[in-house]
Amino acid sequence: MRHPPAILLIGPTASGKTALAFELATRLPCDIVSVDSAQVFRDMDIGTAKPDAETLARFPHRLIDLITPEERYSAAQFRADALREMAAITAAGRIPLLVGGTMLYVKALRDGLADLPQADAALRGQIDAEAEARGWPALHAELARLDPDTAARLKPTDAQRIQRAVEVLRLTGRTLGSFFAEQKDSILPFRLLTLALVPADRGELHRRIEQRFDAMLAAGLVDEVVMLRQKYRLDAGLPSMRCVGYRQVWEMLEGQLPQAELRNRGIFATRQFAKRQLTWLRSMEDMKIIDPLASDPTSSTLAAVDAHLSM
Repeated sequence: MRHPPAILLIGPTASGKTALAFELATRLPCDIVSVDSAQVFRDMDIGTAKPDAETLARFPHRLIDLITPEERYSAAQFRADALREMAAITAAGRIPLLVGGTMLYVKALRDGLADLPQADAALRGQIDAEAEARGWPALHAELARLDPDTAARLKPTDAQRIQRAVEVLRLTGRTLGSFFAEQKDSILPFRLLTLALVPADRGELHRRIEQRFDAMLAAGLVDEVVMLRQKYRLDAGLPSMRCVGYRQVWEMLEGQLPQAELRNRGIFATRQFAKRQLTWLRSMEDMKIIDPLASDPTSSTLAAVDAHLSM
């Protein structure tokens, strides 16, 4: 039997994924599944550009508002949840439309996952304590001695990924790369069309990023983080507070960043995030590239979707 169709719409932040997804959902029998590691957190709405209640009533999103900002959510959990939601959408006679920019989730969905050990809360706490005392660059230097291939791919300040790589080393005595080398592709039970929004004009993307961050500040991003700190037991090491925008506001509230520098630091961090997303995209295969800044990206997108559905 042929696998049912599914559409994956990905791209860097501020590239127009959401607007294009709404166009597709208006014209086709699609249900949206979020591929966004920040939108899984409840009460984190402004800084994640989560659609408002009115929009969600018209275009319901699956896999948003799943956990509190105190909790963690892995790529493995995402893949399992996404496959479940995609199966439910297909069973209802509709088409899964996966939309987002978390490239680790994209890779997990398309390629499957390595059989990595489960997280160890006690060991993670120990690693975090070491980082607090010595700094993440020191742990990155340790990683460079024991797992140079992984360390070469990570910045010395990439706390989340350094933590995981060191954790795996200490738990198993093995490098991340050794697990990935054993990885077996998990066959996706869908005919997946991957649409990648890649702006030809990087300057225009940067302008959109600037406008978007200004809009978040105007909408009350700082007040949102203040509320989160009052409502939940948070610290700077949690994935929720490592999200772009939230991290910079946290640093400002902690007195580590002057208020006058918040805007520029947030825009710079968002640009760097978009750059990493584009680097991921360039390494991927089997996808249809669409320039969201072209005169009519909707028409080219619909043409690609129509061709895929008619296969």
